[in-house]
Amino acid sequence: MRTFDLNLARVFVLLYETSSVTATAEALHVTQPTVSYSLGKLRRHFGDELFRRTGRGLTPTAGARRLYEPLQRALAEIEGTVRQADDFDPGTMAGRFTVALSDLGEVTLLPRLLAAARERAPRASFAIHPLDVEDAESRLWRGDLDAFVATPVLTSHRTVRIPLFRERYVGMVAADHPRITGSAVSFPELAAEHHATVHGPSGHAVPRAVLAAHGLLDRVTVDATRFSMLPYLLEQTDLIAVVPEYVGEVFTASHRVRLVRLPFEAEPMEVALYARHASSRSPSQRWLVHFMADVLGQLVSPAQLPPTTAR
Repeated sequence: MRTFDLNLARVFVLLYETSSVTATAEALHVTQPTVSYSLGKLRRHFGDELFRRTGRGLTPTAGARRLYEPLQRALAEIEGTVRQADDFDPGTMAGRFTVALSDLGEVTLLPRLLAAARERAPRASFAIHPLDVEDAESRLWRGDLDAFVATPVLTSHRTVRIPLFRERYVGMVAADHPRITGSAVSFPELAAEHHATVHGPSGHAVPRAVLAAHGLLDRVTVDATRFSMLPYLLEQTDLIAVVPEYVGEVFTASHRVRLVRLPFEAEPMEVALYARHASSRSPSQRWLVHFMADVLGQLVSPAQLPPTTAR
């Protein structure tokens, strides 16, 4: 221990978690040469290469994999002891959190989040920013965001992805649709109808991909930018839209629309929470990530429709 600087443990843990000298340097607010120098000291101390450069960044050796868990656990205990006075107490402390959500997230997830926050962290406040998957991760690392929720799988070494829930896709039409009257729609019926789809920066591309896979993009009448406009559009027209089931259930509670089974299987949607790696979070951010994962991870769509069957 006389020859080992505990700061090296944090460098090692961050290198392991991020697979990147650049991301580790950003997290520690030091230069890349400083991190490289620390990595050299780690290699000499343990007599192991620890990390090899590959096309995916730094890949840990078998020796590094053995070291990670005990060093990460020890570092967490030390930092926890040192930071006890700085721990975020949600019951008494005021925290302001900046979270990016898609318009679907604002409609379906934000009410659940705020309702729970009013009970668990009454002094906390939230600034909700529109989700743009192209720059969400960089905004997270610049400190502009504390967390964001997205459906695309982002594999950057700078962030950790925490799956929340999965759900299937269904069709949504006006409650009094003139032709689709049952609880399911056949493929010929679907192909004969005109569709409403959504595109935009939230990255929710599955509905359009489903239509494209079945040669139905030429049946799209309107391609809008926000999912939240769909119920207003559908209850006034005879269009049909493909939507996530829970989202559709939220819409049916407040609009004259209903859900129908699709005639084919669509890849289920997985919603995930993205945040900085645990070693790079502040006490309040650690609480936020745990809180959001706990509240939003409980989301399970009620099985109001029978299982989807192919026809």
